[in-house]
Amino acid sequence: MNIGMSSRRPARAGATQGTARVLATAVLVTAACGTGHLAPGTTAGMGTGAGMARAAAVETSPRELPAAPHEPPFTTAQPQTRPPLTTAQAQTRPPLTTAQAQTRPPLTAAQAQTRPPLTAVNTAGSAGNDEQLVGAAGAVSVVGGKPVDCRRAKCVALTFDDGPGPYTDALLRHLAAYRAKATFFVVGRNVVARPEVVRRAYRAGHEIGSHTWSHPDLTRLSPARVRYQLARADRAVKAAIGVTPKLVRPPYGALNASVRRQTKRPMVLWNVDTLDWRHRNSAKVARKTIASVRPGSIILFHDIHPSTVRAIPRVLRTLSKRGYTFVTVTRLFGGKPPRIVHSGGLLSLT
Repeated sequence: MNIGMSSRRPARAGATQGTARVLATAVLVTAACGTGHLAPGTTAGMGTGAGMARAAAVETSPRELPAAPHEPPFTTAQPQTRPPLTTAQAQTRPPLTTAQAQTRPPLTAAQAQTRPPLTAVNTAGSAGNDEQLVGAAGAVSVVGGKPVDCRRAKCVALTFDDGPGPYTDALLRHLAAYRAKATFFVVGRNVVARPEVVRRAYRAGHEIGSHTWSHPDLTRLSPARVRYQLARADRAVKAAIGVTPKLVRPPYGALNASVRRQTKRPMVLWNVDTLDWRHRNSAKVARKTIASVRPGSIILFHDIHPSTVRAIPRVLRTLSKRGYTFVTVTRLFGGKPPRIVHSGGLLSLT
């Protein structure tokens, strides 16, 4: 049996006219695509020339992330997946060493003369604040109009991850009340959602660091995707404040040799983990912070949690009474942080 021949049906009289209509529609759609416009009501599976160019651009970039307008901001539920620090890791974290402190260059006479004192206007958010220039050289910070040498004074760095969030503005008010400077490691897509909050933090003299675009574990990504995460976050921060972050904090503290090779910027971890992402209790967070801090500490917080923000006034009040000064990470290291900051127990650089 010749199935191929018997299954064919003769063409009907209207088939030729139907084919003509299809060809005419295709010609109209093609012409519309060339001009970038489709007639109202036209449905076609084709985009404009610009649309096809955008699709080609997306195809050549790592495909792990959708376009920014469709990405939700990093939420408070996501940090709950952060793996807890093991006892072995906590015990192997080294404190700030004497060698690190000795590498901080002293402030020169020229720098001291050109450095403006901190004024009430600057504290309120003026762009003239002396702590605003990320990565500026000098081991001396100006607090309350007086120079503070972090090689001798009890300086600590408060760092806040995963923002900006809905509670970051309240945190900025708490910090301003004590003339405290902090470092914010921001998530790029949250910067896109709240650029004005990042601008307020930067203008108040706080340091802005990168926490990647979407908070992945970088050790599980290819080198190309690591670079993509950093570059996309950089673009978001620069669009908000006009400068690119000088510091990077890898999400979860996950870092290895492959990740390290993708950027020359300092990778900043911490040596005081408040576990605020786990406890969500402001009293417990404050107690743990106060009990753990030492001169030279880099303290890990998350400003996306309201319980953390509520803990900060008690932390600032208590540590201020004990003689501590709150500076940015860059200032803590005299303007030149090492390539890896407080890496003990968290890295596998093999």
